[in-house]
Amino acid sequence: MNDRTRGMLEMVAAMVISGTIGWLVVVSGRPVTQVVFWRCAFGALVLVPVCLARGYLRPGSITLRQALLAVAGGVAIVANWLLLFSAYEGASISIATAVYNTQPFMLVAMGALFLGERLTVAKVAWLLLPFGGMLLIVQGKPGAGAAHGNYLLGIALALGAAFFYALAALVAKQLKGVPPHLIALIHVVVGTVMLLPMALRADLPAGALPWATLATMGFVHTGLMYILLYGAIQKLPTHLTGALSFIYPIVAILVDRLAFGHHLHLSQIGGAALILVAAAGMTLGWPWRGTLPWGARKPSA
Repeated sequence: MNDRTRGMLEMVAAMVISGTIGWLVVVSGRPVTQVVFWRCAFGALVLVPVCLARGYLRPGSITLRQALLAVAGGVAIVANWLLLFSAYEGASISIATAVYNTQPFMLVAMGALFLGERLTVAKVAWLLLPFGGMLLIVQGKPGAGAAHGNYLLGIALALGAAFFYALAALVAKQLKGVPPHLIALIHVVVGTVMLLPMALRADLPAGALPWATLATMGFVHTGLMYILLYGAIQKLPTHLTGALSFIYPIVAILVDRLAFGHHLHLSQIGGAALILVAAAGMTLGWPWRGTLPWGARKPSA
């Protein structure tokens, strides 16, 4: 098996694992702060030996400035997890995941504002498309048993999660040369320390099911997923990594339908499709003209 094929398999596995985390969050039945705490704590148990084996914990592997930036990124990642997991209750896993995929546009906007990155006409066009998708989703009906206010709150929480993910990605741009496994370890350690006071005040999970779901989220959906993801990124070209990343929202929507019976209304399907198509166009660098029906070139005479 060559590196490209192995990288594709690792990326597919990482995205499938990511797509099932919402199911575990709901099934665990635990408060979101406790879910994120144990995810970080169990994830650290996987990433510490990996970083030790690779020599990433030796003195000089990271500068003080880089460590502080990684800690700031960790705070943003933890906030991202807290908001996204909280969004599932009001907006459902499917809608929260679709709205969460607005983060590439937020990252592009932040890059233009803070890093002076140039905005092309194509990028601006892709930035406008998801707003239509968001309007369609907001006009949709909440899932069974959810009040409209909770639905809108879920959408707002998912947007907040997307913002903090984009912020973490912006910080990561300043950490070139730092091993990604080490960055991931710093993130989960930051999360463990941040949420430890709340975890100590809350009652410990009771029963095998909550512990099994929390351990799975830490060992598999954090430790193993990061290892697979970064292994794939090292082996694959950027465009292929970006293309395969869209397996995640598709799996999340399918899991939500199969596990909880949540189905999307027509306007929600249209809104999610607009967001995902725009995210794909932005990530993969599709030209605006010729990609969508209303952007197609007229045939020459």
